[in-house]
Amino acid sequence: MKRGIAVLLSLTALLVVAYFTASKWAIRHETVALHDVSRDNRLVAVEIAVRRDRQMQAEAGLIKLPVAIINHGNTVKHTEYSFLANAFAARGYLVVAPQHDLPTDPPMVTRAGELYVGRLPQIQRGVANIKFAVEEMRKIQPNADYDRLTMVGHSMGGDISMYFAKQYPDDIKKVVTLDNLRVPFLTEGKFKILSFRSKDNQFKPDPGVVPDAEECEKAGITVVDTGFQHNDMRDTGPDAAKSSIQSMLDRFLDSTDSAIAPVDTSKTVPKVLTEPGPVSLYAPPQGKTAKVAN
Repeated sequence: MKRGIAVLLSLTALLVVAYFTASKWAIRHETVALHDVSRDNRLVAVEIAVRRDRQMQAEAGLIKLPVAIINHGNTVKHTEYSFLANAFAARGYLVVAPQHDLPTDPPMVTRAGELYVGRLPQIQRGVANIKFAVEEMRKIQPNADYDRLTMVGHSMGGDISMYFAKQYPDDIKKVVTLDNLRVPFLTEGKFKILSFRSKDNQFKPDPGVVPDAEECEKAGITVVDTGFQHNDMRDTGPDAAKSSIQSMLDRFLDSTDSAIAPVDTSKTVPKVLTEPGPVSLYAPPQGKTAKVAN
């Protein structure tokens, strides 16, 4: 009897090890250095994340991968949002995260009263990086849907995402922002928008950036007020913040994706949630913005 229990425990341990080993390798990450000859051979490093089985299916011509572009915040590296990249890749997305700024770029000069507080040149540079990266990715992985992008971004990256969507609305499938502060939301209702907002006295959105509850309801915008700090919304943030964002993101994608199933990975969103954590459950009620208890 004791020997049988010992064998069972050993098998269980092996299965656990095998599960976590498989989970670790279920998503492939790769950094590719691209150079834009039209802009003095500018370096645009791109972090790619993709589910290995989905990549093989795409390379065999069996499927077209949906594409998510992840845009980093100011002074933050493009590799610092792996918790988001893994969440999208687990659902079968090809994730592309370009590096928008370089050490050789001139410093950002912010001026109150100027459009987007003087950040327009940096935002436009980000848009140019995305357009270039997408065209290069068409050559690297042609079996992906680059004509209907999911734009994702934190802080300045969220502003770049929203500005790109304003410029190219027909190329957008959905937009997810994490505490973008400068570029106003699109309210035409052409695509779904999910936005996580911080509770941070230092980082406040400019007036008119976030629509009121009535506009959000009409335009298909889900605003989630969280208890997180602005800088909690990246890999260096607390696990509770990242897990809650992943959980809410998974619910949003469940409602907007079709025939894209997530796969279990060590950093993947749980499929079934019984507790919402620090963020509220999905869409705000009529006439109100989703709130979270302090």
